[in-house]
Amino acid sequence: MSIRSSLLAATLALATLGTAHADGLRPIQAKSIDLGEVSGVAYYTVERDGFHVVTTLAQGETGTPIRVVSVLAPGQSVVLSTSQQPRALEISRAGNEVLVRKTAAVTN
Repeated sequence: MSIRSSLLAATLALATLGTAHADGLRPIQAKSIDLGEVSGVAYYTVERDGFHVVTTLAQGETGTPIRVVSVLAPGQSVVLSTSQQPRALEISRAGNEVLVRKTAAVTN
């Protein structure tokens, strides 16, 4: 591989590191969630009225778990965040696919 090809490959690799990355999720496949002091898992099931996204979160190992169920139609999303973190996690439905990606926290 020439030096020019190596530089081009390295440039492309570095450029992709800065872009938003969304992970695809399959039905019943658990996805770990880390929001700093709050963490947990999320998964979804396919139902007649939409995709049921089930998220269970707790603060630390001794915190009381909280379970949230969101029903997503195509084009809808749910954002999970805490007041301590500048980042959030967005779970969205695009057609028949569920995507999970980090995003900026929404502030009011």
